[in-house]
Amino acid sequence: MRTHTVVDSPVGPLTLVADDDHLTGLYMTGQRHRPAEETFGVRGDPADEPFASAAAQLTAYFAGERTTFDLPLRLAGTEFQQRVWEQLRAIPYGETISYGELAERVGNPAASRAVGLANGKNPVGIIVPCHRVVGANGSMTGYGGGLERKRYLLGFESTGKAQEDAGALF
Repeated sequence: MRTHTVVDSPVGPLTLVADDDHLTGLYMTGQRHRPAEETFGVRGDPADEPFASAAAQLTAYFAGERTTFDLPLRLAGTEFQQRVWEQLRAIPYGETISYGELAERVGNPAASRAVGLANGKNPVGIIVPCHRVVGANGSMTGYGGGLERKRYLLGFESTGKAQEDAGALF
C-alpha cells in the first residue's frame, strides 16, 4: 500500500513516499518531474517505517552527522535509469562528478545527455545524491529541485554548515 508523509528540512518540506516498507520517493516543493499528489497514496504515520528511519537519517544528514543513507529503497525506472541511480550512490559526500564521468561509469561514455535525463528522474533526491553531478567545467547545471537547492546542498556538503538564511530560499 502506498503512503506518504511530509518532513521539514533546510531545503523546504520533503514529501516521503513509501510502498509497504520501502521508500519510493522523496520530492521537494516545486520539483521538476514531481508526480501528482494523488499518486502518493494516503497520509501515513511519520512514526511508521520507512518514514521514521528516513526522517532520522535526513535530520542527521542536515546536522552534518551523516554522509550516506541506509534505507530500504524501491525505485521504479528503466534498467538504464537504475544503473545511473546506482552510480549516483557511489559519488562520495562532498564530491562532484560531471555528466560525462557519470556516463563513463554506467558504461556508455557517449550518453551524457541520457545520463542527465535519468539523473533528473531520480525519485529520491538527496538520498540518491543527484545534486553531486555538475557540468563538464564544474558549472551548476540543471537540478530537479532547482539550482538554489543544488547550490545549497553542495555548499553544505563542502563546508558541513547549514546556511543561516536558507529558509528564505525555499
